[in-house]
Amino acid sequence: MVHSDRRPPEDRQQSALRAAMQFADLSLEQLWMRYFSLGGHADLVDLDAHLTGLVRLPPTEADVLAHAVNERLDELIAERRVPYSRPLRTTRPTTGPLAALVDLLGAAGSSPPERLPALAASAGRTLGVEVEVHLIDHEQRSLVRVGGTAAPEAQSVDGTMAGRAFRADEILLSEREDGPRMWVPIIDGADRIGVLEVATGAAADLHDPGLRQQCTWLARMLGHLIVSMQPYGDELERLRRHRPLTTSAELIWQQLPPLTAATDDFVLAGMLEPSYRVGGDAFDYAFSETAVSLGIFDAVGHGVPAALMSAGALAGYRSARRDARGLFDQAAAIDAVVAEAFPGSAFVTGVLGEVELSSGRLRYLNAGHPPPVLLRGGKVVKQLTGGRRVPFGLDVTGVAIAEELLEPGDWLCLYTDGIAEARDASGAWFGEDRLMDFLSREIAAGQPPAETVRRLTQAVLRHQGGLLQDDATVLLARWMHVGPDRRRPG
Repeated sequence: MVHSDRRPPEDRQQSALRAAMQFADLSLEQLWMRYFSLGGHADLVDLDAHLTGLVRLPPTEADVLAHAVNERLDELIAERRVPYSRPLRTTRPTTGPLAALVDLLGAAGSSPPERLPALAASAGRTLGVEVEVHLIDHEQRSLVRVGGTAAPEAQSVDGTMAGRAFRADEILLSEREDGPRMWVPIIDGADRIGVLEVATGAAADLHDPGLRQQCTWLARMLGHLIVSMQPYGDELERLRRHRPLTTSAELIWQQLPPLTAATDDFVLAGMLEPSYRVGGDAFDYAFSETAVSLGIFDAVGHGVPAALMSAGALAGYRSARRDARGLFDQAAAIDAVVAEAFPGSAFVTGVLGEVELSSGRLRYLNAGHPPPVLLRGGKVVKQLTGGRRVPFGLDVTGVAIAEELLEPGDWLCLYTDGIAEARDASGAWFGEDRLMDFLSREIAAGQPPAETVRRLTQAVLRHQGGLLQDDATVLLARWMHVGPDRRRPG
């Protein structure tokens, strides 16, 4: 019959420590030196008293001591391993953070999208924690818990721990009555997808840097998997909607790139409102090693016709840009699409731009659109009024490309007229002055582009009582020239 060891954990640890120390042939002095090098604080006398059972070290010190002996045991095992004729790679991990990530990645390849939350929970258990996934809704107002049998729950982005972690894009810790929690942002590249809620067994686990790093890895992988798997099913997308999208909004959202993107040199973020009824607005961008291309569009009219026109403009723009053609040809391609598909008086306004990353040189043209705004040092410097031409789709002559030299840290704001022309109940415009004051205040406060864009669109919605009469779109970018010698390794 096998008898379980019912001694307290500290007694079992002390007994095992003495046995392991003897097996490892460590003297008291050798053990103390290893313990001290790992950050132990007890002196040699206290260590000897702990081993003989006269006193007990605090649990954290006892764990450091155990780690010192375990390191020596690992060395002894390594010394006695049989060598191979050539170096062999390690096999599939069975425990620890790498096992959690490998299992998640392997299972996701043959699973429908809605199974991701359950796979994330399984990966969390491998790490010794319980996790739940919260995804951001289309309006970026709330985080929706996904998975499980209960109805999805939502937490406001403003006023909750989950929302704070999402807004700040950093891990937040909480020791509430329902247990210790860690809130970890879920991102895909730089695009904010949601928040991972991590429940730990003890409050002390919240301050374990290793666990925080492992949960960050898990959240990053989940971000990539959510974005890559979402097109294969509807359930994850359905959960992010508080009401149905109109046909025009469905069309536009399917054409858009991720709302946020970043490299070492450049970061940008965009947003469209009203999220569920947007029609004629759109934006696009493309990163390369040497440049960033930007485009924002506003098709005349509303509903499906405007959405089709905007989608056509996007397609023409991308076709020319991906063929490595410059701004002139990109604009000509958009002109051709709009004129051919929508003959008559239909048109699309917009701005096309290219930023050279090594120098900050911005080249741009403006097709009947509100001028971009340049901000420097937290203040509006100017409106970029050059490069004017008629809207896309109309007969055009005498097109000129304007240039502006950016300084490191400069911000660019491209927006549609629905931002400035939003009106409150009294008929007062949101206006360009209010827009510029808002941008100056948020940038001076250190808000990143993604959060600034979210706050701006919410401010415009509030100004018009939550119901916009026209699409309101913003694309905010920042050039942060760091030079090749300071970039992170790829």
